[in-house]
Amino acid sequence: MNWSETLHTSWAAVRSHALRSLLTVLGILIGIAAVIMTVGLGLGTQKDVSAQISSLGSNLLIVSSGSSTDSSGVRGGFGTGASLTQADATALASGVNAPDIGGVAAETTTSLSLEANSTNWTTTVTGTSPSWLDVRSRTLASGEFLDEEDVASNASVVVLGSETADELFGSPYVVGQSVSIDGQDYEVIGVLASAGSDSSSNLDDVALMPSSTATTQLLGGASGGSVSTIYIKAVSDAQLSAAYQEAQTVLLNLHGIASADDADFSISSQDALVGAATSIYQTLTVLLTGIAALSLLVGGIGVMNIMLVSVTERTREIGLRKALGAPPWAIRRQFLVEAAILGLSGGVLGAVLGIGAALALPGVIGSSIVISPAAVGLSLAVAVAIGIVFGVYPATRAARLAPIDALRSE
Repeated sequence: MNWSETLHTSWAAVRSHALRSLLTVLGILIGIAAVIMTVGLGLGTQKDVSAQISSLGSNLLIVSSGSSTDSSGVRGGFGTGASLTQADATALASGVNAPDIGGVAAETTTSLSLEANSTNWTTTVTGTSPSWLDVRSRTLASGEFLDEEDVASNASVVVLGSETADELFGSPYVVGQSVSIDGQDYEVIGVLASAGSDSSSNLDDVALMPSSTATTQLLGGASGGSVSTIYIKAVSDAQLSAAYQEAQTVLLNLHGIASADDADFSISSQDALVGAATSIYQTLTVLLTGIAALSLLVGGIGVMNIMLVSVTERTREIGLRKALGAPPWAIRRQFLVEAAILGLSGGVLGAVLGIGAALALPGVIGSSIVISPAAVGLSLAVAVAIGIVFGVYPATRAARLAPIDALRSE
C-alpha cells in the first residue's frame, strides 16, 4: 500500500467506529482546549496588567517610605515607618541636582468614611499637590483640579474618583455637591476620569484634597510634614534611569545616609511593576499548562487502549494481509496512521473549542484572552505526536503477529 491508500484505509477505519473514536480523543480534546485557554488567559492578563500600569506613565518613579534603624538596632521594612517628608518632595521638585526630574507629587493617605445624602462610603483620602494630576498622568471627567491657592488657604475642597462619586451620589456629575469627611464639609470641585486598577489599589476609588488641608484638618498636623509616597515623573522615558539616580542621590543626602544599602526609602518604576507582574503570570501560566497537559496524557492512554482493542478485533484481517504478502512495516504504518488521525482529530476539535471559548469568555470574566497562534500550532503538533507515541506499541504488536496464528483466531 502506498501512502494515499494507507491514509484512505486508516480514515475509513476511524470513521467506522465514529462514537468510539470521539470518546477516545476526548482526553486529547479537553487537554488541547485547556492549554489554549490557559496560555491565552495568561497572555491576556499580562496584556491587561501591562496596559493598566503603562497608562499611569511609563516614566513614573514611586518613592515609598521605610523606617530607619531604631535604638535597639532593628530596622523595619519599607512602609513600616514614615521616613519621607514634604521637604523631600520640595527638594526633588526644585530641579537642583535633578535636571531629569520633570514633576513631583507627594501623597499623604488615610482611610476615612465619606458621607453624602445619608450615604456612607469608606475610601482612601489623599492629601496632595496640584502637580499630582500631571505626574500621575490622570485626567478629569468634570470640574477642575486642585490649585496652589487651595493649598495655600487650606481650602475645604475635594476631587473624587469616578467610583467614589458614583457610590456617594449615584452619578459622576457631582461638581458643586458637598461631602462630609470626619464631620467636616468639603465641596466637590472635580471628578477624575476612570483609570481602572493597578497592582495594589482601585484607582477610581479615591478622594483627593490639598495636602495642607489633609494635614491640618484630618491628620492633626502630621509630624514633621511626613508623607507616605512621593511620585516622580521623569522628563522622558529615556531619562527614567537618570531621574532614578538623581532622586536617590538627593534623598540620601537629605537623610544623611552614606550608602544606598542603608536607605530608609525605596524607589521603584512602572517598568519594574510590569516586569514583576509579568513574571508572576508567566509562572502561573506554566503551572496551569502543566496541569492541563495531564489531560493529554490521559488522552494518549485512551488512544493506546482503543488501538489495542482495534488490533484484537482485526487480527484475522492482519493475518490475511500478511498471507497476501504485506510486510510488517506496512501493517505498522497502517496502525500508526490511524493513531495519528485520532490524535489530530482530538487536536483540531480541542483547538476549535479552545478558540471559541477564548472569543466568548472575555465578556463574561472581564479579562482579555489572547489567542496565541504558536500555542495552537504547537498543541496540534503535540496531539499528533501523542497519537503516534501511544500508537507505537499497538502497531508493533500488530506487525509481529504470525500470519498462521492470526488466521486461526476467532
